[in-house]
Amino acid sequence: MAITLKKGQKIDLTKGNPGLKNIKLGLGWDTNSFDSGHDYDLDVSIFMVGESQRVERDEDFIFYNNLKHISGCIEHLGDNRTGEGDGDDEEILVDFSLVPKHIQKMAVSVTIHEAKERRQNFGQVSNSYVRVMNDEDKSEILRYDLGEEFSIETAIVVCELYKYNGEWKFSAVGSGFEGGLESLCTNYGLSV
Repeated sequence: MAITLKKGQKIDLTKGNPGLKNIKLGLGWDTNSFDSGHDYDLDVSIFMVGESQRVERDEDFIFYNNLKHISGCIEHLGDNRTGEGDGDDEEILVDFSLVPKHIQKMAVSVTIHEAKERRQNFGQVSNSYVRVMNDEDKSEILRYDLGEEFSIETAIVVCELYKYNGEWKFSAVGSGFEGGLESLCTNYGLSV
């Protein structure tokens, strides 16, 4: 049975699951009935950071224009431009055995594409979640529902996967930002 986390909680992934090497992150959301005159296009991105807490190499930023890390440790399975339908809207594969040594943490975020131009924000998004599955046996390890606490934010750091004492852990972050993807890129040291 999957563990349900609340904002701020952390859980061990690899120590408590011996042999866990491959996981799938499934992220999902619904949009409210507010009509801004445009469709909603939410995008998942991963910022792979080193000791500096910044993205040290451009290839360590995974998003809709760079779907697979050069090492093969992360693969984004594609951009869902509508978010319609049940189940996960976007999925990420992670192979812990291939993560380069300089990577200490992977911050998983969701942003609203062209949020300012479309007059959209996370106050208009509901039922957002991330779940972690063992990609070998397809069992769900944990789930984090973000709740309805956002209003004007256009970007959210949903969770972090981080290495501590040689083991990988999960942190339920749920931290909102204004300024969309550009704001997050600046936060993690990328030039836009």
